Amino acid sequence: MPGIDECLLEAMALPGARGAALVDWSSGLALGTVGESPVGDHETTAAETAELARAAAEYESFAQPAPAAPPAGPGAAGSTGGPAGPPVEDLIVTTRTGYHVLRFVETSFDSSVFLHLWLDRAEGNLALARLRLRALAEGLVLR
Repeated sequence: MPGIDECLLEAMALPGARGAALVDWSSGLALGTVGESPVGDHETTAAETAELARAAAEYESFAQPAPAAPPAGPGAAGSTGGPAGPPVEDLIVTTRTGYHVLRFVETSFDSSVFLHLWLDRAEGNLALARLRLRALAEGLVLR
C-alpha cells in the first residue's frame, strides 16, 4: 500500500496532471505535494482548496446524512446505519484551463484529508482521474 509520496507520484502519472497534494482540510496544511501549484505556492493552494473542501463536508446541502440501513436480519443488533466515511466523495472544479479534483480520503482514525489533483484541461481525462483518485485514496496508508 502506498504512502503519501508514492500516492502523489502515481497521481502525477495521469495524463495532463500538473500538480497533486494531500491536504488536511481542518488546518489547511499540505501533508505532501508534487508538481506545480496553480498560484505558484503549494501552501496557498492547500489553504484555498481546504476552504472549499470544508464547506462541502460541513454544509448540509452537500453532505446530507445517508439514510439508515435496515438491520442485517432478524434479531440483528448494533446496526449503525449508513455507510462510514466522509459524506462527500469528491469535488470537481472546472476552470477555463484545467480541472481540480478533490477526493476525500477515508481513514481508520478521525481525519479530514483529501487528495487534490490539478489537471490541464486540454490533456487531462476527468473520468479517468476520478477513478484513479478513488483507487489511490482507498489504498493510501497514512502514518
